[in-house]
Amino acid sequence: MSMCSGRTVIITGSGGGLGRAYALAFAEQGANVVVNDIRAEAAQAVVDEIQASGGQAIANSDDITTLATAQRIVDAALAAFGEVHVLVNNAGVLRDRMFIGLSEDDWDTVMRVHLKGHYCLANILGRRWRDLAKAGMPVSARIINTSSGAGLQGSVGQSNYSAAKGGIAALTLVQAAELARYGVTANALAPAARTAMTESAMPDVVKKPEDGSFDAWAAENVAPLVVWLGSEASAHVSGQVFESQGGRISLGDGWRTGATRDKGALWRVEEVGAAVDGILAEAPRAQGVWGTA
Repeated sequence: MSMCSGRTVIITGSGGGLGRAYALAFAEQGANVVVNDIRAEAAQAVVDEIQASGGQAIANSDDITTLATAQRIVDAALAAFGEVHVLVNNAGVLRDRMFIGLSEDDWDTVMRVHLKGHYCLANILGRRWRDLAKAGMPVSARIINTSSGAGLQGSVGQSNYSAAKGGIAALTLVQAAELARYGVTANALAPAARTAMTESAMPDVVKKPEDGSFDAWAAENVAPLVVWLGSEASAHVSGQVFESQGGRISLGDGWRTGATRDKGALWRVEEVGAAVDGILAEAPRAQGVWGTA
């Protein structure tokens, strides 16, 4: 039996790039796929690919950024397949500017699509899964969120995107802690692949090799991890942030209390500098912000 046979997955932003790769991989493993993308034609094209290979899928172009429109996505999934077991929050946009050049709309658009977009469907489905669990129904549900290296380390020219993606990583930790009692896991992924967004930001870095060698930036490389996280086999993994690029899977090592000085009394202002210098000398060097030397 295929790993996701009988499971239904909603994948946002799956009309191309990483989302399309996830949709095709889930379908290959037997899942029913809801291909959500605001570009209706792009979503339908992915559905056509899945159906041509014998898979089950529907297209949906509803907005993920309000509860009312996100509810329509869930309703469509339930009408077509009876239940939803997996949510992959993948959709995103860029409004890249240096921080002081950001407009209010640049900030709000990225926050709405990334951060609020991660909230709406997960909130609706989380309440559904909770109610099913409380009614005594078995639940083995998965939330897979999309963070980014920009959210984990920061990225020059992407303060809005970095802040949203960092927020998504923190949101994932809270979802995992709160929803575990209902049979729901929540994990996040920081993928690195060739997509419309990365091709616009760093085309020379992500271009496909012309010599036929391993394409480390192909979106298909990330899909196996996402499908496994969406399967019942991953029930023991929650509250984690993974990085994936090419043939590499890494576990993100998040914020934790590090080197410490405890005086046991009120610090005098003139004492703080030496204490901080000592802490910094002991602490591991942080990864650099993307875009810095």
